[in-house]
Amino acid sequence: MCMTAETEIRVRYVECDPMGVAHHTSYPVWFEMGRTELLRSSGTDYAALERDGVFLAVVSLDVRYLKPARYDDVLTLHTSLASCGRVKVEHHYVLRRGGDTLSTGRTVLACLDANGQLRAVPDMIRGDASEA
Repeated sequence: MCMTAETEIRVRYVECDPMGVAHHTSYPVWFEMGRTELLRSSGTDYAALERDGVFLAVVSLDVRYLKPARYDDVLTLHTSLASCGRVKVEHHYVLRRGGDTLSTGRTVLACLDANGQLRAVPDMIRGDASEA
């Protein structure tokens, strides 16, 4: 079973262009919110990881924009831990407004130590998404 989390997001005025449409740069920020909540739901958080010398750096980001999000929309972000290798973690995202899918996305993160060197992904992040 894959780790998943749902995060409710209300589109803020600051995230929109003058026509009230959410700017494309808001989506990666929302994806980060989803990753943070997914990690929190597993019983840890980024602050604890960093205290332990574990850092996650985004090395790849893909976003597909299907329909616009607008000012004051209430959205649901579905975040899943898709896979976890020795040093990388992949997440998938689906952003919805009601029954409409507005966006999908994918990130790959590298696990680093405090010196910026690759390190093994700790078990607390793995969940059930380990690659064979």
